Amino acid sequence: MTDEIFRRDGYLFNFEAEVVSVEGDEVVLDTTAFYPGGGGQVCDTGSIRDHRVTEVRYKGKDVVHVVPGNDLCKGDLVWCSVDWDRRFDLMQGHTGEHLLFCSLRRQCPELGIVKIYISPESKYVIVDRDLSWTQIRDALRFANQAIRDNLPVTKTVMDRDDPDLAKVRIKLDRIAEDEEISVVAIGDIDLSACSGIHVMETSELEFITVTRKVSAGKDGFAIHFEVGDKAKDAALGLSMESLEIIDAIGCKAEDAVKAVTNMKVELELDRSALKDASKAILASARPEAVNGVEVYAACVPRGDRNAMSDMAESVRSKGGVAIIAAPGATLSVMMSSGSPSVDCKKIFGDVLKDFGGRGGGKPGFAQGGVPYPASAEKVLAALKEAVSKALV
Repeated sequence: MTDEIFRRDGYLFNFEAEVVSVEGDEVVLDTTAFYPGGGGQVCDTGSIRDHRVTEVRYKGKDVVHVVPGNDLCKGDLVWCSVDWDRRFDLMQGHTGEHLLFCSLRRQCPELGIVKIYISPESKYVIVDRDLSWTQIRDALRFANQAIRDNLPVTKTVMDRDDPDLAKVRIKLDRIAEDEEISVVAIGDIDLSACSGIHVMETSELEFITVTRKVSAGKDGFAIHFEVGDKAKDAALGLSMESLEIIDAIGCKAEDAVKAVTNMKVELELDRSALKDASKAILASARPEAVNGVEVYAACVPRGDRNAMSDMAESVRSKGGVAIIAAPGATLSVMMSSGSPSVDCKKIFGDVLKDFGGRGGGKPGFAQGGVPYPASAEKVLAALKEAVSKALV
């Protein structure tokens, strides 16, 4: 059984150990400061006698260090080093997650935690319900005040029958009967069962911010965050982007959310009107009979894609051919065919390249684009000519 230094001292990252066993790339030491991961936090990396440690994990009660291409032997005394910058980033992230979640739960007491993930590249907590940005803002204010107050972060071990365990945020069913219950306290604002590695004082977090909130599907919502210098850089970047958006909109900062909300409403109204207009233009299209096949051609400025697809499918199902050009920022082109003589994919390949465009699809349906919307009528005419030749 490996002596786990990390459980009693998260700040020790250089140490000497004896090699207990070596099986290929897997090395077991008699003692280790390498954290094998847990509680949502990824494992440490570093080196053993200048050989790179790429992964650390449990194997029974031993901590296995993955050291590719090592020349270590049982009984070797080795000097080991944990990648400290990476370790401290993870310590900040894990403590920051505790602080962030307890702060969010002050805004929403019924909030539940589904998953935690802490790595150098990504830090997030998945919660079981959506939170408003006002709730997140107020939670961050509370969390950053706790950082300024420099609260102590302490770890204790509790028994299963300890009555104070009721005050702890814990999922007891996930802890084995013979496993000790490690509890991390942040001042008097949070108590959480956790076996991860944490900083000693909240001031070491420096700053915490939320960078985004996204749906996590059936699990709930993922709240991504950063801590320390990364949080400061992220906050600066987001604030400058917000100022650019405010400047582009042309409103006061305090009116930005209302202005964007109004723009979204207007955009939905415009989309609805555009869809109705597209349907009307497509409905007014009259076919031209070519060798017994009805060929429809229509130019629909900023055409609604669903309306265009519906019309194309309707024509195709009746054995006809539909050619639709929709000029906008570029020129979108759609074509369907219910005739075996007209291969939409081939015609697009032959015609659109002459206009600097391209397309793809199947013989019965194809879509493409041309960079120049002003060429809509010429593209439409060229496609109609190619269809006519195919039907002759």
